[in-house]
Amino acid sequence: MSAYDAVASSFDRLRALPEGVPQSIRAAVLAAVEAPSPRLLDIGAGTGRIGWPFVAAGDDYAGVDLSFGMLREFAERDGGPRLAQADAERLPFRDQTFDAVMLVHVFGGMRGWRRVLAEARRVLRARGALMIGRAVAPADGVDARMKQRLAQLLAERGVTIDARNAREDVERSLAAAAASRTITVATWSAERTPRRFLDRHRTGARFAALPEATKQEALGALAAWATATFGALDTACREQHAFELQIFTFPTVDRLHA
Repeated sequence: MSAYDAVASSFDRLRALPEGVPQSIRAAVLAAVEAPSPRLLDIGAGTGRIGWPFVAAGDDYAGVDLSFGMLREFAERDGGPRLAQADAERLPFRDQTFDAVMLVHVFGGMRGWRRVLAEARRVLRARGALMIGRAVAPADGVDARMKQRLAQLLAERGVTIDARNAREDVERSLAAAAASRTITVATWSAERTPRRFLDRHRTGARFAALPEATKQEALGALAAWATATFGALDTACREQHAFELQIFTFPTVDRLHA
């Protein structure tokens, strides 16, 4: 069982990327790969919000995720995506199978990132590219301020959610072994409100695992704080967002070690 199984059915509705952004990600990935008909692996494929454009275009795409519920949502889209339920620390593929390996929004709470990288390198062909993607929101935006306040409210109640994100550790490790470049794939203007944060966060995998009484008490206190801070839960703030893709290529065939 994965913590994401319980939130799979609402994941796309609350966390979808804007129209055209997934297609722009696909175009950037394909442009960064030297092979004419590349084999692509999406680690943490989830419901397919990144991978679906590859599937729709008929690319040689495979997606893996630990959550069966998330993969079921992906599989229920039109077509027949090639998916596997698997732990990223033990990928079910042979060495040097893929021309590109993608890791998008997968590092939150990840503990075994060294093993995940080792596996990604193992299945990547010598001239392939490992790609890390993420959406970038303003550090002082509505979501960031709400998330910070929620962490404080939970801490006051003796609750700590594992908020570790291994992305920076991964970036440092890869930078020591690979050439890299970062591109901005897409930018967009997004309207954010406190209410949308509350709706989205109550279905967050780690938050959803908390006792119901704790969740309700914390969200109620957060809603009161947001009303006092922003004027109303539906106060809209327009912010600039972007999607960044880091592309790593390796000059040697040496593999990372777990």
